[in-house]
Amino acid sequence: MVDSAFGFSGQKCSACSRAIVEAPIYEVFIERIRERAAQLTVGDPAANHNLGPVINKAALNSMLAYIEIGRKEGKLIAGGSPRRPPQTADGGFFLEPTIFSEIPPRAVLAQEEIFGPVLALIKVESFEEGLQVANNTEYGLTGALYTADRERLNHARREFHVGNLYFNRKCTGAMVGAHPFGGFNMSGTDSKAGGPDYLTLFTQAKSVAEKL
Repeated sequence: MVDSAFGFSGQKCSACSRAIVEAPIYEVFIERIRERAAQLTVGDPAANHNLGPVINKAALNSMLAYIEIGRKEGKLIAGGSPRRPPQTADGGFFLEPTIFSEIPPRAVLAQEEIFGPVLALIKVESFEEGLQVANNTEYGLTGALYTADRERLNHARREFHVGNLYFNRKCTGAMVGAHPFGGFNMSGTDSKAGGPDYLTLFTQAKSVAEKL
């Protein structure tokens, strides 16, 4: 999940922006993900840091604005500040990996795309509630479910409404040439790049009528 949320500084269309966690493991999950995020380094990607810069100043300012909203909607448990590493002092816009807990399902951070290294943690009481929360946005590109329960996997296969659904693996990193890729709703038409139906997007349909 950390890889999905913070890889490429969260600037991927499939990046994990919400983690929906059942109540029995929620507190343990918070501690583990906070510990893991604290190990990430921020800096020049050529030096193989975990997080490189965000695309530009406008993007950074947008992310910081969302972070201010998050401070009102939930609890900041990691990051939240811009960071300019010493070795990149001549340029670049950097943001710490940022995590909020206690985010309500209908909060701004749970509903809007930030496209940066900001992760919202949402607590639910059951798998069924978690699935409802997962489906409660206008987006539907990628999703992932971690469980050893085969019945839950089968349920999610039918009811988790995203274009690309992953089980027991991260929601980013579709394998080119093997995973056709595309989303539902505001995340796409569901024509999958890499799939045969995608070819029709490169054609033009023409309707012809003749009165006989």
